[in-house]
Amino acid sequence: MFKALIFDMDGVLIDSMPSHVSIISELLAEVGVSVDARIIYEMEGAKTIDIVNKLIEKDGTDPSTLDLDGILAEYRLEFEKRASFTPFENLASILPLLKEKFLLAVVSGADGSIVHSAINSLFPSVFDVVITGDDVEYAKPNPDPFLKAAEMLNVENESCIVIENAIMGVEAAKRAGMYCVAVPTYIEASLLSCADVLFDTHSELVEFLHSL
Repeated sequence: MFKALIFDMDGVLIDSMPSHVSIISELLAEVGVSVDARIIYEMEGAKTIDIVNKLIEKDGTDPSTLDLDGILAEYRLEFEKRASFTPFENLASILPLLKEKFLLAVVSGADGSIVHSAINSLFPSVFDVVITGDDVEYAKPNPDPFLKAAEMLNVENESCIVIENAIMGVEAAKRAGMYCVAVPTYIEASLLSCADVLFDTHSELVEFLHSL
């Protein structure tokens, strides 16, 4: 029997990835790094520093010539100022009902300040546990973030349903031994074929969650 629902944030709870992509692209362009946006979408769920390092590697730039700490600090500031925390309303509206039946958690690879700002402003007092990229050494696609969530919720891994939209998130959930459903918010559905169930839209996902 399932006891807990674990949600990714970007692309599942809120429509925020375009803001991440735009700001990262702009900041790296300022230091001469050309960005392939597809890499950011396909690495969604990883820590921001890992995504930035991959973009720099792909561009062929020597990372030792860049102030990575400064770039990441500026990214956090710009995201807080400019990003649009837009919830997927059909999903947000069902959370109070789900909370009556399940423990609820968020597991995101994004920076802690960004995640907590979004969750506290849009979903106050909804989630029992929030895990961010700052809380684990090894982020998605490693299973550690989901294992930590299950431990903090005091539930077995097998009793968790993970709701994802990212390649690395689905991989991490399955490596954690959890049931995973997914919706392809920003990428091709075929890239999420490892999920136990794949929905075409958030509306279909909500229908599934209503049925639990």
